[in-house]
Amino acid sequence: MKPNRCRYVAACLAVVAAPTVYAHHSVSAWFDTTVEMAEVEGVVTEFRWQNPHVIFTLQVGDALWSIETLSISGISRWGITRDLIAVGDRLRVAGNPARRESNSLFVRNILLPTGREIVLGGNARWSSDTLRGSELLQAREGDASRPELGLFRTWSTGGVNGVLFPEAVQANFDFSRYPLTPAARAALDAFDFAADDPTKDCAPKGMPTIMEQPYPMEIVDRGATIELLIEEYDTRRVVHMRPTGVSVPGPLGHSVGRLEGTALVVVTTRSTWGYFDSVGIPLTVDAILVERFAPSADGARLDYTLTVTDAATFTAPVTLTKTWIWRPEVTRSAYECRPA
Repeated sequence: MKPNRCRYVAACLAVVAAPTVYAHHSVSAWFDTTVEMAEVEGVVTEFRWQNPHVIFTLQVGDALWSIETLSISGISRWGITRDLIAVGDRLRVAGNPARRESNSLFVRNILLPTGREIVLGGNARWSSDTLRGSELLQAREGDASRPELGLFRTWSTGGVNGVLFPEAVQANFDFSRYPLTPAARAALDAFDFAADDPTKDCAPKGMPTIMEQPYPMEIVDRGATIELLIEEYDTRRVVHMRPTGVSVPGPLGHSVGRLEGTALVVVTTRSTWGYFDSVGIPLTVDAILVERFAPSADGARLDYTLTVTDAATFTAPVTLTKTWIWRPEVTRSAYECRPA
């Protein structure tokens, strides 16, 4: 098995799929989405139902193929369950070939022994009887039935403006869109994802990278603090709503918040994570991260704005946006990441 590859956006679907479907950053980093998809057929010899990626092995003739798919956190919410695939099943699969390894695919289509096809992005290839995870994921509107909940509920990434860091999902992203300093550009150019991936072996993400995650996020009012309970890596961010007199550095930094009407504004400093994003742009401990979480009046949507100021990385502040939606049927689950 290849080394564990960290992993966004639950919800990691193909860059070649419909515009509303987004990919986990590791897809374009590890797999070639610019060439024709490869297709193989074989017998399942091993099946790992785990986060951050479900992985199974196919015996194809005399060769073993490693087949990587999405996370449990993503596909289980689409009706794709563990019992659909078992050791001994003969499967036909199609997907993006690995850039650095032979006999490895990031799967997009799986034809089950029953004749049903699981479609994880793009179009069906073999069957009219399909289970289409991407369609189940991409809700475009939230539920407006409980406006009184305001900010404090569990938010889901939907099908509109769900990607915070575009470079994490676009294979040919133009990094000149960021006002990078020469030193930051040099660090980015030297970044080798295979060797330098900061989330390998299930190491959790820090700030601000963790805010790219596509899984449910619960916001809880504790009085003196507000907690952001993020499904990915079972992350707990604490926002201090009263002065503490102590600012402890760490991967998530030290966060201080204030309410502006129904919106929460958070200023985070002293993040030791070392990265702006998941694909190699650096960030120093001197960075200042300002976030605004603004629920819509009807509670159906949460608009998020992140502004990053770091003179060592950017020649001007960088602002990114994302939108969550409220779907009352969606709850936060345990992530329980396991290295491959």
